[in-house]
Amino acid sequence: MNIIVLGGAGLQGRAALQDLGDNSAVTSIICADVSFEGIDSFRHHLDMDKIEKQKIDASSEENLVALFSEDIDVLIDLLPKQYNETVARAAIKAGISLVNCSYANGLSHEIHEMAKENKVTIMPEAGLDPGIDLVLCGYGVSQLDEVYELYSYCGGIPEPDAADNPLKYKIAWNFDSTLMSYKRQAVMKCDGKIVDIPAEDQHNEEWLTDVTLSGIKGLESIPNGNAINFAKLLGIDKEVIRTERRTIRWSGHARFWRDMVRLGFLETTRVPELNSYVTPYDFLLKHLEKRLQYKEHEKDLVLMKNIIRGKKDGKDMEIIYSMVDKRDLKTGLFAMNRTVGYTASIVAQMIANKTITEKGLLSPTIDIPYRMFIDEIGKRGITIHESKRQLNKSLG
Repeated sequence: MNIIVLGGAGLQGRAALQDLGDNSAVTSIICADVSFEGIDSFRHHLDMDKIEKQKIDASSEENLVALFSEDIDVLIDLLPKQYNETVARAAIKAGISLVNCSYANGLSHEIHEMAKENKVTIMPEAGLDPGIDLVLCGYGVSQLDEVYELYSYCGGIPEPDAADNPLKYKIAWNFDSTLMSYKRQAVMKCDGKIVDIPAEDQHNEEWLTDVTLSGIKGLESIPNGNAINFAKLLGIDKEVIRTERRTIRWSGHARFWRDMVRLGFLETTRVPELNSYVTPYDFLLKHLEKRLQYKEHEKDLVLMKNIIRGKKDGKDMEIIYSMVDKRDLKTGLFAMNRTVGYTASIVAQMIANKTITEKGLLSPTIDIPYRMFIDEIGKRGITIHESKRQLNKSLG
């Protein structure tokens, strides 16, 4: 297998490179990026004999097509989401299948038809969230005849000893993307009614819920993202009565951001009293980024919990999938890097070895073989726990 990793020098990219290099069936890897300090410092954990570095201009479709015209089986795109459409168009032109970790709605409707017509596989949302959550929920929904409740929780947080700042948060992912998610409207369904929560209200006390996962207490969950779109993707939007998508944080995180939002720190209009074009958002991003970094000995935690309730053979059933992963101090890879990068690598290998053969714009909810994926992610030390039980209380 010959595979390209766009953004391979980044945190998620390094995890993908490591995982690909560990598979003897992968014979060559092109790490395409603008600079390579990231993999140079990580080279002791990589099979550098397989890796070729190539600089790219990700804004140029022509430049990308030229790169993709080499003898490549599949492409992993781990670049910032603003390049998703350009990369997808270039991949289709070159006839190369593509895996990325961004939301599918970042790709135009035209991409689906182009991919189908050119017999190219495009698998977006193949990371953590979206990604692992979609595989788990897609399989869970398929196990029930009807689904009335679905709750999806996910978050990346510091281990307790590392949660030593007022936010109780440190950066294992793109901090700009984290802040932008706090500016995203949340949509959920409660007792059959759609509820819209403006971004500026999502940290309010009325929308917070406590969550316990694998014995870890002291967590809160914040509504984030469109649970209705998620339900539509799963084909349950008409029947589901209650559904929510939530971000997991340490308790107290929401209170901090509630005050910051009220003070306007996420606003993106310039401060007129300042001479340069500086917004509160820009200042906050740059000011906090350096102050929220993990120390070498500190671990992050990735937490996920998906709860699906409904009926099977006339009986009320509950299925719960949970996952906890931690930073690997031996390699330095954060749990966030592992869960995103390894997932993208596994899916890319499934496409390259013809386990996944469907063409067009695919979805992890139905197009990634569940049992095989769970086995593969488990081999990387990431364990998914599944529990099923019959409920006494009627859901319908």
